[in-house]
Amino acid sequence: MNFRCSSAPLAELGCDGVALGLFSSSWQQQLAALLPALASQLELLLEQREFKAKGGEKHSFSFPGQQPSLVIISGLGEPDGFDGLALRKAAASLALASRGSNLKALALGLPLEAFAPDQALTALMQGCRLALYKDERFRSENKPSLDPGEIVLQGLASELDQQLAQQEAICQGVMLARELVAAPPNVVNSLSLEATARSIADQFGCELTVLDEAACRERGMGAYLAVAQGASIPPRFLHLVIRPQGPVKRKLALVGKGLTFDSGGYNLKVGGSQIELMKFDMGGCGAVLGAARTLAELKLEGLEIHVISAATENMVSAEAIYPGAIVTASNGKTIEINNTDAEGRLTLADALVYACGLEPDAIVDLATLTGACVIALGDEIAGYWSPDDGLAQQLSDAAHRAGEGLWRMPLQSSYKDGLKSGLADMKNTGPRPGGSITAALFLKEFVKPEIPWAHIDIAGPVWSDKGRSTDPSGATGYGVRTLVEWCQAVAADAKEGLSQG
Repeated sequence: MNFRCSSAPLAELGCDGVALGLFSSSWQQQLAALLPALASQLELLLEQREFKAKGGEKHSFSFPGQQPSLVIISGLGEPDGFDGLALRKAAASLALASRGSNLKALALGLPLEAFAPDQALTALMQGCRLALYKDERFRSENKPSLDPGEIVLQGLASELDQQLAQQEAICQGVMLARELVAAPPNVVNSLSLEATARSIADQFGCELTVLDEAACRERGMGAYLAVAQGASIPPRFLHLVIRPQGPVKRKLALVGKGLTFDSGGYNLKVGGSQIELMKFDMGGCGAVLGAARTLAELKLEGLEIHVISAATENMVSAEAIYPGAIVTASNGKTIEINNTDAEGRLTLADALVYACGLEPDAIVDLATLTGACVIALGDEIAGYWSPDDGLAQQLSDAAHRAGEGLWRMPLQSSYKDGLKSGLADMKNTGPRPGGSITAALFLKEFVKPEIPWAHIDIAGPVWSDKGRSTDPSGATGYGVRTLVEWCQAVAADAKEGLSQG
């Protein structure tokens, strides 16, 4: 699928399909300005259908033998509140409405006056490209695509075409994350994740270090290996480094939870626990590898990025860790495992210690960590915890630009009492109330206090059963866009600080 920008009127673009978004208070005037030749005919047809241009209201009209032969019209509601996310959703909705039409070219006409050109480009292209994503890898027969061959982003100067490659790189990262998370656990495992990381390293000239079980044992990664010991597939600790072409001004670490399947261990998951979907428990790893694929192509000036994941599966076997066992993490802290189904935080513990050893300027981890976070925020918003206000604000701003829901949660220090153990330094789970908070407090014990750190719990938005306005059903690729936006902002800030200095 190709994209291009054009500031020419819709009627002059030569597209056989046109998709319009209209505000409720002025839809007739907008229609007359955008498609004057068909405006009166369309207005009559829309009035017959009692069109009010309410948000989400959508109609399609065919005009055989004419140009355009298909017109799709969607209501946008009132202009107030029509922000970047609304623009992204409108683009996604119109693109989906064109599916199956087999158009040669679809012209997308949406009101862009309130947006900066690069902001509009991002929302329009990502909205369309990611909405039309379809995973056909595991079907015996693939149906031919009947999506538009080209989408023209009307209202944007053709000079912006030079930014389309960057947007495509971001979309490719999201789609990689979706494919990793959606793939069944007999396809994606620790060894295949290693292969994916190696493919990124080979394609874009990055450095990859892979630690096997013996190497992890030498580093004292007892928490991670406690989870891995029940697996039939050997664990792999992945460390991918993306270096800039010039000098390094900032160093960031992205850590992703990499549980390729979570049976719960001896605290086995039972009916109603979504055990059949526990392939998505490596959603954090999928997100950081997806972001790595994008960032490796973009090669942001002055920014060195370390992508880390302790990959394994959590299984039941004669070798699996016992409930009640005590293990020692690589920073020397001892952990009483009172629940083997709280395994992700054990793998992250050693991954965070490893990340701290790199002395980065900031660490962000992503994990499908707790059902408690889903109860608190639902399936469209991720929760995040950080003791650093500056980093917290950066991530909030990045998520807003990316169109991904993110909400800061409290690190209530008194809740740490729930992690007390009578035998070890701590337990791996606390009481049921505030479960996502105690999980974050557990992770905090493995991060050096002088390093800015944030933990993002993506258990809700990593997967969508019914699909959303900007995502198809299944794996969403959540987190990739936020991470890329954050890294771009850090790189820009470092560059500005250097120029001012």
